[in-house]
Amino acid sequence: MKIQFLGAAGTVTGSKYLVTADDSRILVDCGLFQGLKQLRLRNWAPLPFDPATLSAVVLTHAHLDHSGYVPLLVKQGFRGRIYCTEATLELCKLLLPDSGHLQEEDAEYANRHGFSKHKPALPLYTEEEAEKSLKYFHPVAYDQWIDLGHDLRATLAPSGHILGSAFITLTDGTRKIVFSGDLGRPCDPIMVAPRALDQTDYLLIESTYGDRLHARADPWDELEPVVTRTIRRGGVVVVPSFAVGRAQTLLYCIHRLKTQGRIPADLPVYLNSPMAVDVTQLYKRFRSEHRLDPKECNAMCGAAKYVNSVEESKHLNTLNEPMIIVAASGMATGGRVVHHLKAFAPDARNTILFSGFQAAGTRGAAMLAGAQDVRIHGQDIPVRAEIATLSTLSAHADYAETLEWLKNFKAEPRTAFITHGEPVAADALRQHIERQLRWVTHIPEYCESVDLDAKGDEA
Repeated sequence: MKIQFLGAAGTVTGSKYLVTADDSRILVDCGLFQGLKQLRLRNWAPLPFDPATLSAVVLTHAHLDHSGYVPLLVKQGFRGRIYCTEATLELCKLLLPDSGHLQEEDAEYANRHGFSKHKPALPLYTEEEAEKSLKYFHPVAYDQWIDLGHDLRATLAPSGHILGSAFITLTDGTRKIVFSGDLGRPCDPIMVAPRALDQTDYLLIESTYGDRLHARADPWDELEPVVTRTIRRGGVVVVPSFAVGRAQTLLYCIHRLKTQGRIPADLPVYLNSPMAVDVTQLYKRFRSEHRLDPKECNAMCGAAKYVNSVEESKHLNTLNEPMIIVAASGMATGGRVVHHLKAFAPDARNTILFSGFQAAGTRGAAMLAGAQDVRIHGQDIPVRAEIATLSTLSAHADYAETLEWLKNFKAEPRTAFITHGEPVAADALRQHIERQLRWVTHIPEYCESVDLDAKGDEA
């Protein structure tokens, strides 16, 4: 058995793990690279294998850095099954076509305004190509064994990150590998805690927050002063938000603050992401995967006015009144939120509030680092608004929560591969694991291959 690390090695993005066993090739996760330009260019580079030779794809969850390459894989000849949970499929039905649509929009905008170096600028894939890729998805229940052929089997267990997220256990009968995907948190305000796993020969563990601890305060306590001081200035709070997971948690926190009288009950709140609107409704369908009772779930879904049309979105930029706008994307890399940044970032009364991890090379990372201006659609937009961040809303475990989850294993894995983290974070988690658990660890490099023999020893 061999594992090749084709993404999420040295970075938090582009998750792809090619597992080869005899004549079978399985791809675990199929994500897009995001952030730095040199990472995004990898999306355009040919894969080191023929997608038509893959037996199957198994997805941990629907976020684009784990699923967003699927349409391109199909475009390049993959015709096998894509296994995932039912909720992951429902989210991919929203995320993948939207990704294709945004790429088409960005290419068209670049061509119309002439700021792309490519003539013409092209999308990685189109909305239509993304729609076509969905027919290869095959949903399975948690704990159902998936027969992948040639003695390979896989099963999924809840990881507590977003709806449908899963740990993947892959075995050939003699070796067992666990892929963490994105590890959720034990005390998330909405999602249920990650399931404890207790045995594996090899472990791939994410390290997004391998060097950090999250604040232990309730997220609504952290959100309240940001909103309060902004509306006192007569300003607008613009929240770049991931449409899946983060937007819903923000709505729940806003609902809590309003019902407790801690922010004005009549403060306008807008959810400006048609996809986030659709995702929010899925929480009613998959209630077993989160903590909210029906009343709380309905209240969360009704905490904001949904903005669907482009005209409505543009109109928000003309309003001169305190309000909260939650809009995709979470790292301000595209989508409707960049238009809000152009409108509101230059005004010191306003606040740009980040609520999740900001990968290197993104506008979000630049603004948090104190950038005086950001490049949007070929223009340098001044940043005079307050820049704030919420440290309590992350859907990723921090290093202490990760270590607690790892302690559930009854025996140490042969090797713990530390993936999906920036270099500093990955190395920090390596040190924590080695010092506290005394496990053997390895931080793989991009495109590195590791051979595993039948005894579970690294060759």
